[in-house]
Amino acid sequence: MRILASLLTPCQSGGPAFLTLMRRASSGTMQIKVPLNFWGGRRVELSDVTGLEPVYEPATGRVLCQLQSCKAGQVDEAVKSACSAYAVWRKTAGMERARVMLEAARLIEKRREEIAEVEVVNNGKSITEARLDVDSARLCIEYFAGLATNLSGQHVQLPGGSFAYTRREPLGVCVGIGAWNYPFQIAAWKSAPAIACGNSMVFKPSPVTPVSAVLLAEIYAQAGAPEGLLNVVQGAQETGTLLCHHPSVAKVSFTGSVPTGKKIMEMASKGVKPVTLELGGKSPLIIFEDSDLENAVRGALMANFLSQGQVCSNGTRVFVHRKVLPQFVTEVVRRTKAIQIGDPLLEETRMGALVSRPHLDKVLGYVEQAKKEGARVLCGGELFTPADTKLKNGYYMMPCVLDNCKDDMTCVREEIFGPVMSILTFDTEEEVLQRANDTTMGLAAGVFTKDIQRAHRVIENLQAGSCFINNYNITPVEVPFGGFKTSGIGRENGQVTIEFYSQLKTVVVEMGDVDSLF
Repeated sequence: MRILASLLTPCQSGGPAFLTLMRRASSGTMQIKVPLNFWGGRRVELSDVTGLEPVYEPATGRVLCQLQSCKAGQVDEAVKSACSAYAVWRKTAGMERARVMLEAARLIEKRREEIAEVEVVNNGKSITEARLDVDSARLCIEYFAGLATNLSGQHVQLPGGSFAYTRREPLGVCVGIGAWNYPFQIAAWKSAPAIACGNSMVFKPSPVTPVSAVLLAEIYAQAGAPEGLLNVVQGAQETGTLLCHHPSVAKVSFTGSVPTGKKIMEMASKGVKPVTLELGGKSPLIIFEDSDLENAVRGALMANFLSQGQVCSNGTRVFVHRKVLPQFVTEVVRRTKAIQIGDPLLEETRMGALVSRPHLDKVLGYVEQAKKEGARVLCGGELFTPADTKLKNGYYMMPCVLDNCKDDMTCVREEIFGPVMSILTFDTEEEVLQRANDTTMGLAAGVFTKDIQRAHRVIENLQAGSCFINNYNITPVEVPFGGFKTSGIGRENGQVTIEFYSQLKTVVVEMGDVDSLF
């Protein structure tokens, strides 16, 4: 039986406030008693305890803890802590930054099971997926540790022996604002490139899933980072607004919905601050008649049901060529019905609970609206009650497959962010490209075909930033991730991300006399 190695009580040694052993890893037993805000190298208990907000465990529906949200004074303290760390960190050699980051990655690997279990309890996804999220976080930190040693500029020879060069320099204090679907992973994806470039960061998790980001802050501190290199402030819209408007903040990176992303972009523009926005999607997945049907079905399931369908890049508009529609639908429905739903901490579970009761109701509402508009439910789309009585108040639903879908239906136009697949039929490549691109969003897209020329031709014409051929939802940290159109600005992961967390300084060196017109 797995034992959660650290939860609840701060150490008394003066080191990072790691959680100590208090429970067995099973749903409905974890209690969070320690502060979830972190700056100055330690957890911070807020003196103002008014306005506490409950945080729920999705698997059981019970209250996990009470969230202390940061107001203006606490946000300012966290930013000042980040400023102090930045003054030291910006002058640190790339090799030293890499050493700290690699040690942090080692600690994440050591605590993999613990972090994954905390993620499951706070988010509701299966333990199998949570482990992969922790691995992605570790790999991201390792990758950017390597890039930290290679940050460089350019040398340009000028006439007369003069020359110019460029320096790649950090921005300063960066703000990261995370989403609730990948709490720990997003904290790593945002902090790793920022820290590799010599910045510090203040990170605000979603108030729905506030528990795991502070573990990453503690890990960086234990790895030898200066106090304040990664700080965590808790709160909702008010806290995020304070961060965006803070005069000492140099950049904002946000993952979340398109409407909120637009607001953050507007707030950042007041201070002419650069932003990275990783926003929503309504992505197409195209299944051609010559596809390997087995792989196409697997890809469609991965494109729709990971993390209970709560993935921004999901290919929820599944366009299937008319010739293979019957076989495809039969197999997708069969496998969807076989997905094991239940306690997310059990190894056999493949679909856990949705993140909250309001979100569950919203997703179920989309299914009802789809039926009203003429879509046909082939399976799922209803509440699911696990046999285990302690899970009876959890936020579970049966994964849903819809067919008879039309391009103008709500389920096809709007991001549902739940386990709902919409199947559409097409006849020609030209037709499906026009329909696939008929959306204001452009985060991801995928195509299944054995025709390699067609695959590259279609991908070239799809208006999306992250595309897949004969697979879906594969996100190696070595390659950039991000979208076109309203799905975002900038990229996360890959070498190009360095450009979004640094700035270029040009230096011109005159080796002769000044040639003046005056």
